Amino acid sequence: MTGKTVATITWRALYCEGQDTCRLARADHGWLLVGHARFHDDDGFAALDYVVRCSEDWQTLDADIAGTHGEMDVRLHIDHRNGEWLLNETPQPGLKDATDIDLSFTPATNLMPLRRLAKQQDDTLTTRAAWLRYPAATLAPLDQTYKRTQTYGVIDYRAEQTDYTTTLEVNDAGFVTDYPGLWHAEDQHVPL
Repeated sequence: MTGKTVATITWRALYCEGQDTCRLARADHGWLLVGHARFHDDDGFAALDYVVRCSEDWQTLDADIAGTHGEMDVRLHIDHRNGEWLLNETPQPGLKDATDIDLSFTPATNLMPLRRLAKQQDDTLTTRAAWLRYPAATLAPLDQTYKRTQTYGVIDYRAEQTDYTTTLEVNDAGFVTDYPGLWHAEDQHVPL
């Protein structure tokens, strides 16, 4: 699992003690997000490594999450094939129209819809994500809307199922740099 790194970022968590470091790499037939999330929560210390594989047009193909959280070993494989989402080979219902994965413990997975938004003419992108509501080992639908504002690099965001709205700041690579109350970029390298 190699690729040419095109951008890196490190976020500091604002809702708990933690950080996440991620790299975006160009692979032979698409893109890779490779990250390392470390945080403390009510279940203890979490050390989660993740890899998300995407097609050339930023559609999620699959994802792996591995590590530890408190006393628990974490090993999750998420596969998106033939319009179906599987979590550790178990079909997940209600996700037929989902094109993205959303890993709840990292802002990294906002990148895919943000990259698609940057490539389209319309100012609004509405998409359905397969939402891993970690630490639960299930996927649920999450309908998301990303809308360009008049200010470069500022995106209005809404998640329908949680009735959550905010304004995101985004860098040229498509990574969120400020996710109010949740994440803030501490270091980033975007040599695009």
